[in-house]
Amino acid sequence: MKSLPGTALIAVILLVNLCATAASAQTTGNVTPPHKVFLDTDIGDDIDDVFALGLLLSSPDIQIVGISSAWGDTAVRSRMIDRLLCETGREEIPVATGISKTGPGAGAFSQRPWASKGIDHQHADAVALLLDQIKQNPGELTLVAIGPLTNIGAAIDRDPTTFRELKGVVLMGGSVYRGYDEDHGFITAAPPNAEYNIAMDPAAAQKLFHSGVHIYMMPLDSTQISFDETKRNLLASLSTPLTDAIQVLTAEWTRTTHSHTPTMFDAIAAAYAIDPNTCPTTPINIDVDAEGFTRVVRAAPNAEACLEPHPEEFFKLMIPRLLSQNLTGTHACVEPAKHAVTQ
Repeated sequence: MKSLPGTALIAVILLVNLCATAASAQTTGNVTPPHKVFLDTDIGDDIDDVFALGLLLSSPDIQIVGISSAWGDTAVRSRMIDRLLCETGREEIPVATGISKTGPGAGAFSQRPWASKGIDHQHADAVALLLDQIKQNPGELTLVAIGPLTNIGAAIDRDPTTFRELKGVVLMGGSVYRGYDEDHGFITAAPPNAEYNIAMDPAAAQKLFHSGVHIYMMPLDSTQISFDETKRNLLASLSTPLTDAIQVLTAEWTRTTHSHTPTMFDAIAAAYAIDPNTCPTTPINIDVDAEGFTRVVRAAPNAEACLEPHPEEFFKLMIPRLLSQNLTGTHACVEPAKHAVTQ
Protein backbone atom coordinates (compact mmCIF):
# COMPACT_ATOMS: atom_id res chain seq x y z
CA MET A 1 0.00 0.00 0.00
CA LYS A 2 1.41 3.36 -1.02
CA SER A 3 1.53 6.16 1.52
CA LEU A 4 -0.40 9.35 0.86
CA PRO A 5 1.55 12.44 -0.21
CA GLY A 6 1.95 15.11 2.47
CA THR A 7 -0.84 17.41 1.25
CA ALA A 8 -3.34 14.57 0.86
CA LEU A 9 -2.49 13.21 4.31
CA ILE A 10 -3.06 16.59 5.91
CA ALA A 11 -6.38 16.88 4.05
CA VAL A 12 -7.48 13.51 5.47
CA ILE A 13 -6.46 14.58 8.98
CA LEU A 14 -8.38 17.82 8.49
CA LEU A 15 -11.53 15.92 7.46
CA VAL A 16 -11.26 13.55 10.42
CA ASN A 17 -10.80 16.46 12.84
CA LEU A 18 -13.77 18.35 11.44
CA CYS A 19 -16.01 15.28 11.61
CA ALA A 20 -14.92 14.58 15.19
CA THR A 21 -15.62 18.16 16.20
CA ALA A 22 -19.08 18.09 14.63
CA ALA A 23 -19.92 14.75 16.26
CA SER A 24 -18.78 16.00 19.64
CA ALA A 25 -20.93 19.13 19.35
CA GLN A 26 -24.00 17.05 18.43
CA THR A 27 -23.38 14.63 21.29
CA THR A 28 -22.80 17.12 24.07
CA GLY A 29 -25.21 19.81 22.98
CA ASN A 30 -23.17 22.25 25.07
CA VAL A 31 -22.86 25.83 23.89
CA THR A 32 -20.03 27.86 25.40
CA PRO A 33 -20.12 31.66 25.00
CA PRO A 34 -17.34 33.00 22.78
CA HIS A 35 -14.21 34.13 24.60
CA LYS A 36 -13.74 37.90 24.31
CA VAL A 37 -10.39 39.17 23.04
CA PHE A 38 -8.88 42.52 22.07
CA LEU A 39 -6.00 42.38 19.55
CA ASP A 40 -3.11 44.88 19.49
CA THR A 41 -0.99 44.32 16.37
CA ASP A 42 1.76 45.81 14.23
CA ILE A 43 0.29 44.06 11.21
CA GLY A 44 1.97 44.65 7.87
CA ASP A 45 5.66 44.11 8.65
CA ASP A 46 6.22 40.40 9.25
CA ILE A 47 3.53 38.07 7.90
CA ASP A 48 2.73 36.29 11.18
CA ASP A 49 0.28 39.02 12.28
CA VAL A 50 -1.92 38.20 9.28
CA PHE A 51 -1.98 34.52 10.25
CA ALA A 52 -2.79 35.51 13.85
CA LEU A 53 -5.71 37.73 12.84
CA GLY A 54 -6.89 35.19 10.28
CA LEU A 55 -6.92 32.46 12.93
CA LEU A 56 -8.92 34.59 15.36
CA LEU A 57 -11.41 35.55 12.63
CA SER A 58 -11.79 31.86 11.72
CA SER A 59 -12.65 30.87 15.30
CA PRO A 60 -16.35 30.86 16.24
CA ASP A 61 -15.35 30.43 19.88
CA ILE A 62 -13.66 33.87 19.83
CA GLN A 63 -15.38 37.26 19.92
CA ILE A 64 -13.02 40.03 18.85
CA VAL A 65 -14.27 43.17 20.59
CA GLY A 66 -11.63 45.48 19.14
CA ILE A 67 -8.38 45.67 17.17
CA SER A 68 -5.75 48.38 17.53
CA SER A 69 -2.83 49.14 15.25
CA ALA A 70 0.56 49.43 16.91
CA TRP A 71 3.97 50.90 16.10
CA GLY A 72 5.18 52.86 13.10
CA ASP A 73 2.65 53.92 10.47
CA THR A 74 -0.39 53.01 12.54
CA ALA A 75 -2.77 54.89 10.21
CA VAL A 76 -1.96 52.60 7.27
CA ARG A 77 -1.93 49.58 9.57
CA SER A 78 -5.51 50.46 10.55
CA ARG A 79 -6.36 50.73 6.87
CA MET A 80 -4.95 47.24 6.35
CA ILE A 81 -7.02 45.86 9.23
CA ASP A 82 -10.12 47.55 7.78
CA ARG A 83 -9.54 45.89 4.42
CA LEU A 84 -9.09 42.44 5.97
CA LEU A 85 -12.28 42.86 7.98
CA CYS A 86 -14.14 44.08 4.89
CA GLU A 87 -12.91 41.17 2.75
CA THR A 88 -14.05 38.69 5.41
CA GLY A 89 -17.38 40.36 6.25
CA ARG A 90 -16.34 41.26 9.80
CA GLU A 91 -16.65 45.05 9.70
CA GLU A 92 -18.63 45.07 12.93
CA ILE A 93 -15.31 44.75 14.80
CA PRO A 94 -14.11 48.21 15.97
CA VAL A 95 -10.68 49.29 14.73
CA ALA A 96 -8.59 51.95 16.47
CA THR A 97 -5.33 53.64 15.52
CA GLY A 98 -2.46 53.46 17.96
CA ILE A 99 0.51 55.66 18.79
CA SER A 100 2.78 56.06 15.77
CA LYS A 101 6.05 55.69 17.67
CA THR A 102 9.02 54.13 15.90
CA GLY A 103 12.75 53.79 16.42
CA PRO A 104 16.04 52.23 15.25
CA GLY A 105 15.71 48.67 14.06
CA ALA A 106 12.01 48.96 13.20
CA GLY A 107 10.78 46.48 10.60
CA ALA A 108 9.88 47.36 7.03
CA PHE A 109 6.15 47.70 6.21
CA SER A 110 6.34 44.85 3.69
CA GLN A 111 2.59 44.67 2.99
CA ARG A 112 2.03 48.41 2.43
CA PRO A 113 0.91 48.05 -1.24
CA TRP A 114 -2.09 45.85 -0.30
CA ALA A 115 -2.82 47.89 2.82
CA SER A 116 -2.76 51.25 1.02
CA LYS A 117 -5.46 50.20 -1.44
CA GLY A 118 -8.00 49.78 1.34
CA ILE A 119 -10.72 52.37 1.85
CA ASP A 120 -9.74 55.14 4.24
CA HIS A 121 -11.87 55.41 7.38
CA GLN A 122 -11.84 57.48 10.54
CA HIS A 123 -10.64 55.60 13.60
CA ALA A 124 -10.89 55.96 17.34
CA ASP A 125 -7.89 56.28 19.64
CA ALA A 126 -6.43 52.86 20.41
CA VAL A 127 -5.81 53.47 24.11
CA ALA A 128 -9.33 54.84 24.62
CA LEU A 129 -10.93 51.89 22.81
CA LEU A 130 -8.95 49.32 24.81
CA LEU A 131 -9.81 50.89 28.16
CA ASP A 132 -13.46 51.28 27.16
CA GLN A 133 -13.71 47.60 26.21
CA ILE A 134 -12.12 46.58 29.51
CA LYS A 135 -14.71 48.68 31.36
CA GLN A 136 -17.52 47.05 29.39
CA ASN A 137 -16.14 43.54 30.06
CA PRO A 138 -14.45 43.62 33.48
CA GLY A 139 -12.66 40.37 34.26
CA GLU A 140 -13.78 38.83 30.96
CA LEU A 141 -11.48 40.33 28.33
CA THR A 142 -8.13 38.91 27.17
CA LEU A 143 -5.70 41.28 25.50
CA VAL A 144 -3.66 39.59 22.76
CA ALA A 145 -0.56 41.76 22.28
CA ILE A 146 1.53 40.83 19.23
CA GLY A 147 3.47 44.03 18.51
CA PRO A 148 5.70 46.50 20.34
CA LEU A 149 3.91 47.46 23.55
CA THR A 150 3.62 51.25 23.16
CA ASN A 151 -0.20 51.28 23.21
CA ILE A 152 -0.21 48.96 26.20
CA GLY A 153 2.20 51.12 28.18
CA ALA A 154 0.09 54.20 27.40
CA ALA A 155 -3.08 52.44 28.59
CA ILE A 156 -1.38 51.55 31.88
CA ASP A 157 -0.24 55.17 32.31
CA ARG A 158 -3.72 56.52 31.55
CA ASP A 159 -5.77 54.20 33.75
CA PRO A 160 -3.86 51.46 35.63
CA THR A 161 -6.91 50.53 37.70
CA THR A 162 -9.03 49.78 34.64
CA PHE A 163 -6.13 47.94 32.97
CA ARG A 164 -5.96 45.56 35.94
CA GLU A 165 -9.54 44.52 35.17
CA LEU A 166 -8.28 42.48 32.21
CA LYS A 167 -8.72 38.73 32.48
CA GLY A 168 -5.16 38.42 31.20
CA VAL A 169 -2.65 39.39 28.53
CA VAL A 170 -1.43 36.87 25.97
CA LEU A 171 1.89 38.28 24.83
CA MET A 172 4.07 37.33 21.90
CA GLY A 173 7.34 38.69 23.15
CA GLY A 174 10.57 38.03 24.95
CA SER A 175 13.38 35.51 24.84
CA VAL A 176 13.88 33.47 28.00
CA TYR A 177 16.39 30.68 27.28
CA ARG A 178 16.42 30.67 23.47
CA GLY A 179 17.00 33.47 20.98
CA TYR A 180 16.43 33.87 17.26
CA ASP A 181 17.33 30.60 15.55
CA GLU A 182 19.27 31.55 12.43
CA ASP A 183 20.16 27.89 11.82
CA HIS A 184 16.93 26.47 13.34
CA GLY A 185 18.95 24.86 16.12
CA PHE A 186 20.83 22.48 13.84
CA ILE A 187 24.28 23.82 14.68
CA THR A 188 24.06 25.44 18.09
CA ALA A 189 21.41 26.56 20.56
CA ALA A 190 20.75 30.25 20.08
CA PRO A 191 21.39 32.33 23.22
CA PRO A 192 18.63 34.69 24.41
CA ASN A 193 18.10 37.89 22.42
CA ALA A 194 16.38 41.20 23.00
CA GLU A 195 13.24 40.09 21.14
CA TYR A 196 11.75 42.63 18.71
CA ASN A 197 8.38 43.36 20.36
CA ILE A 198 10.07 44.00 23.71
CA ALA A 199 13.20 45.74 22.41
CA MET A 200 11.32 48.34 20.36
CA ASP A 201 9.80 49.79 23.55
CA PRO A 202 11.39 48.31 26.70
CA ALA A 203 9.83 50.96 28.96
CA ALA A 204 6.33 49.93 27.89
CA ALA A 205 7.20 46.26 28.44
CA GLN A 206 8.45 47.06 31.93
CA LYS A 207 5.11 48.69 32.71
CA LEU A 208 3.24 45.60 31.55
CA PHE A 209 5.31 43.18 33.64
CA HIS A 210 4.78 45.40 36.70
CA SER A 211 1.07 45.98 36.04
CA GLY A 212 -0.27 43.15 38.20
CA VAL A 213 -2.18 41.68 35.25
CA HIS A 214 -1.79 37.97 34.58
CA ILE A 215 0.59 37.57 31.62
CA TYR A 216 0.75 34.50 29.40
CA MET A 217 4.06 34.89 27.57
CA MET A 218 4.84 33.28 24.21
CA PRO A 219 8.58 34.01 23.80
CA LEU A 220 11.04 33.02 21.07
CA ASP A 221 11.56 29.76 22.96
CA SER A 222 8.17 28.44 21.76
CA THR A 223 7.12 30.54 18.75
CA GLN A 224 9.71 29.75 16.08
CA ILE A 225 7.50 27.29 14.22
CA SER A 226 7.72 27.31 10.43
CA PHE A 227 4.75 27.27 8.05
CA ASP A 228 6.43 24.86 5.66
CA GLU A 229 5.86 24.21 1.96
CA THR A 230 3.39 21.37 2.48
CA LYS A 231 1.15 23.54 4.62
CA ARG A 232 1.53 26.51 2.26
CA ASN A 233 0.41 24.30 -0.64
CA LEU A 234 -2.55 23.07 1.37
CA LEU A 235 -3.62 26.64 2.15
CA ALA A 236 -3.21 27.57 -1.52
CA SER A 237 -5.61 24.77 -2.51
CA LEU A 238 -8.52 26.77 -1.08
CA SER A 239 -9.77 30.10 -2.43
CA THR A 240 -11.67 32.27 0.01
CA PRO A 241 -11.28 36.02 0.58
CA LEU A 242 -9.15 35.28 3.66
CA THR A 243 -6.88 32.65 2.12
CA ASP A 244 -6.51 34.74 -1.04
CA ALA A 245 -5.46 37.73 1.07
CA ILE A 246 -2.95 35.58 2.96
CA GLN A 247 -1.43 34.43 -0.34
CA VAL A 248 -1.02 37.97 -1.69
CA LEU A 249 0.30 39.36 1.59
CA THR A 250 2.77 36.49 1.93
CA ALA A 251 4.03 37.27 -1.60
CA GLU A 252 4.50 40.95 -0.68
CA TRP A 253 6.34 39.93 2.48
CA THR A 254 8.58 37.60 0.48
CA ARG A 255 9.37 40.28 -2.09
CA THR A 256 10.46 42.73 0.62
CA THR A 257 12.27 40.37 2.98
CA HIS A 258 13.51 37.72 0.51
CA SER A 259 12.19 35.13 2.95
CA HIS A 260 9.99 32.28 1.77
CA THR A 261 8.92 30.36 4.86
CA PRO A 262 6.79 32.26 7.39
CA THR A 263 7.52 31.79 11.07
CA MET A 264 4.37 31.65 13.18
CA PHE A 265 5.52 33.87 16.09
CA ASP A 266 2.30 35.87 16.58
CA ALA A 267 -0.03 33.09 15.46
CA ILE A 268 1.18 31.03 18.44
CA ALA A 269 -0.17 33.74 20.76
CA ALA A 270 -3.49 33.79 18.91
CA ALA A 271 -3.73 30.00 19.19
CA TYR A 272 -3.01 30.15 22.93
CA ALA A 273 -5.83 32.68 23.39
CA ILE A 274 -8.16 30.17 21.74
CA ASP A 275 -6.85 27.03 23.47
CA PRO A 276 -4.11 27.17 26.15
CA ASN A 277 -3.37 23.48 25.53
CA THR A 278 -1.55 24.49 22.33
CA CYS A 279 1.38 25.83 24.38
CA PRO A 280 1.52 24.75 28.07
CA THR A 281 3.06 27.36 30.36
CA THR A 282 5.37 27.49 33.38
CA PRO A 283 5.20 30.14 36.15
CA ILE A 284 8.15 32.50 35.94
CA ASN A 285 9.30 35.94 37.03
CA ILE A 286 10.52 38.17 34.21
CA ASP A 287 12.48 41.39 34.51
CA VAL A 288 12.82 43.58 31.41
CA ASP A 289 16.07 45.53 31.16
CA ALA A 290 16.68 48.79 29.30
CA GLU A 291 17.78 46.97 26.13
CA GLY A 292 14.72 44.74 25.99
CA PHE A 293 16.20 41.51 27.35
CA THR A 294 13.71 39.48 29.39
CA ARG A 295 15.70 38.10 32.31
CA VAL A 296 14.53 35.38 34.69
CA VAL A 297 14.80 36.48 38.31
CA ARG A 298 14.22 34.57 41.54
CA ALA A 299 11.01 36.09 42.82
CA ALA A 300 7.29 35.41 42.92
CA PRO A 301 6.03 34.69 39.37
CA ASN A 302 4.70 37.66 37.41
CA ALA A 303 3.97 35.64 34.25
CA GLU A 304 3.44 32.20 32.82
CA ALA A 305 5.68 31.38 29.85
CA CYS A 306 5.50 28.66 27.22
CA LEU A 307 9.11 27.54 26.97
CA GLU A 308 8.96 24.74 24.39
CA PRO A 309 7.49 24.69 20.86
CA HIS A 310 4.42 22.50 20.35
CA PRO A 311 3.97 22.47 16.57
CA GLU A 312 1.62 19.49 16.36
CA GLU A 313 -0.90 20.99 18.78
CA PHE A 314 -0.62 24.39 17.09
CA PHE A 315 -1.21 23.17 13.54
CA LYS A 316 -4.03 20.83 14.64
CA LEU A 317 -5.79 23.97 15.82
CA MET A 318 -4.89 26.42 13.04
CA ILE A 319 -5.03 24.43 9.80
CA PRO A 320 -8.61 23.10 10.15
CA ARG A 321 -9.90 26.54 11.10
CA LEU A 322 -8.29 28.33 8.16
CA LEU A 323 -9.45 25.65 5.72
CA SER A 324 -13.01 25.31 7.03
CA GLN A 325 -13.86 29.03 7.16
CA ASN A 326 -15.66 30.75 4.31
CA LEU A 327 -15.63 34.34 5.53
CA THR A 328 -16.91 36.62 2.79
CA GLY A 329 -17.63 40.33 2.53
CA THR A 330 -20.55 41.88 0.70
CA HIS A 331 -19.10 44.94 -1.04
CA ALA A 332 -15.97 46.51 -2.50
CA CYS A 333 -13.07 46.84 -0.07
CA VAL A 334 -10.61 48.95 -2.09
CA GLU A 335 -10.56 52.57 -3.20
CA PRO A 336 -11.89 53.05 -6.74
CA ALA A 337 -9.14 53.38 -9.34
CA LYS A 338 -8.40 56.96 -10.26
CA HIS A 339 -8.20 57.58 -14.00
CA ALA A 340 -6.50 60.56 -15.58
CA VAL A 341 -8.92 63.00 -17.22
CA THR A 342 -8.10 63.63 -20.88
CA GLN A 343 -9.00 66.85 -22.64
